[in-house]
Amino acid sequence: MLKKLLSNQPLASFNDVGLLLLRVIFGGLMLVNHGLGKMDKLLAGGEIKFADPIGLGMELSLQLAVFAEVICAGLLVVGAFTRFALMPLIFTMLVAVFVVHWSDAFGDKEGGLLYLIPYLLLFVNGSGKYSVDYQLFKGK
Repeated sequence: MLKKLLSNQPLASFNDVGLLLLRVIFGGLMLVNHGLGKMDKLLAGGEIKFADPIGLGMELSLQLAVFAEVICAGLLVVGAFTRFALMPLIFTMLVAVFVVHWSDAFGDKEGGLLYLIPYLLLFVNGSGKYSVDYQLFKGK
């Protein structure tokens, strides 16, 4: 066992658990801490005041953020269409880090980077065995 712990090889039996934890934690945090608040703002009606970092208009920017942070984060949590769901989340975090907070101190970029990195890792590694994707495609 010590030999396994000291080696640089992945603990195969825990890879899928690690992917599950990444999906549930970072998808769930995005959904609860960011997405639901934006969805409330969108559904409240009235004048929308939201950042327009790439020039699409405040309302469309908010709608796209809600799509990524609610719908795609929810899909990520259950591991459904994971790589497709990650694309808007990755794009949203890239905009947050490199457009919205580009001139800010590193501490203001840190939150976006802390979401971006696990999203990139999940995009590369897939959703794992404990996911809807695995059930739909049987690991193919």
